[in-house]
Amino acid sequence: MSPDYWNDAKAHLSKRDKVLKKIISAYEGELMVTRGDAFYTLARSIAGQQISVKAADSIWKRVEAATKITPKAVLATPLDALRACGFSASKASYMHALAEHFLANQKLIKHWPEMDEEAIIKELTAVRGIGRWSAEMFLIFHLVRADVFPVGDLGMLKSIYRHYNKSEKLPLAEVRALGEGWRPYRSVATWYLWRALDPLPVIY
Repeated sequence: MSPDYWNDAKAHLSKRDKVLKKIISAYEGELMVTRGDAFYTLARSIAGQQISVKAADSIWKRVEAATKITPKAVLATPLDALRACGFSASKASYMHALAEHFLANQKLIKHWPEMDEEAIIKELTAVRGIGRWSAEMFLIFHLVRADVFPVGDLGMLKSIYRHYNKSEKLPLAEVRALGEGWRPYRSVATWYLWRALDPLPVIY
């Protein structure tokens, strides 16, 4: 499944930003693929915390081979078995914490599509192991919110530095200002910046 706003976003960003226009043209025919399962997306984001896309994909394949990606199945999987997939001790415990949260809060979870971004981030970051970055990945890849700008994402920042400042770092205030020009499709701009950096499309 892909966002219904994707083509509008491409046209908007190409018109507003010549750098993004070039990147978008380079990946014509590619678009973000979203997940229909909330738990899967958040669990996958835990796997991707602070590591490369390639490393996260490798770990995740082992996780999928070891267990079904459902709250009950993950909670029933011993921490040692999760660690054997490549998780650190902390990340393995985060997977259990996430599963426990889902099993205990089904009614609240059903209201996420109706909530605004900051309310969802506040709720998710109360779960052990889910920081703002993971919550933002959830907003982009599960709830398909069009205007999320994860300024703490190292890959996106690296791509911005490469394409807008000859690989030299930019102050965060300048990164935020750059993103203002991409509204209301900062999620799409972020995806293309990831795509221009990694050999594999990012997916959570």
